Amino acid sequence: MSVKSLLEAKLKLAFRPKALDVRDESSQHEGHAGWRQGGETHFRVYIVSPAFEGKTRVQMHRMINDVLEDELAGPVHALAIHASASGET
Repeated sequence: MSVKSLLEAKLKLAFRPKALDVRDESSQHEGHAGWRQGGETHFRVYIVSPAFEGKTRVQMHRMINDVLEDELAGPVHALAIHASASGET
C-alpha cells in the first residue's frame, strides 16, 4: 500500500470525513531535507469532518497528527494540514 493510500485509509477510518484530499507534493521538495527518491515524503491534506466541530485549529491538527503518528515518525517528512468542520478551509 502506498503511503498516500495509507494516510487516506487512516483519516477516513478515524474521522469519517465529508471531504478528503491527500496530495503527494514530494516532487516540489526534491533536494530538500527529508526528500527521498520515489517521493511519498511530503503531503498536503484537505479534510472536512464533523469530528472537528467546536475544535480549534491546533486541536484539529493534533487529532490528525495523533492518527498519523506512525507515518510522521517514519516515511512522512512533512504534512501540511487544512482541516475544518464545515468546509471552510
